[in-house]
Amino acid sequence: MTHTTPASATTAYDLAPESAWRTSSYSNDGSGNCVSVAHLPTTVAVRDSKQPAGPAFQISPTAFTTFIGFAKDTRI
Repeated sequence: MTHTTPASATTAYDLAPESAWRTSSYSNDGSGNCVSVAHLPTTVAVRDSKQPAGPAFQISPTAFTTFIGFAKDTRI
């Protein structure tokens, strides 16, 4: 499947340089369901690890912490 990014979408490289992005060591489970995050001054940027130059979004650090807690608790 080929994914395209709409011209108006924010891309990962609009938010942070490649060196800022991190992928969890737990992401290597073979499922292909991986995200990378970049901790910015006031937000956390999130992108699909398989599409590093693709679309990305930002959330508050509080929302990110809540998401991580949910993911750990439900093993998603």
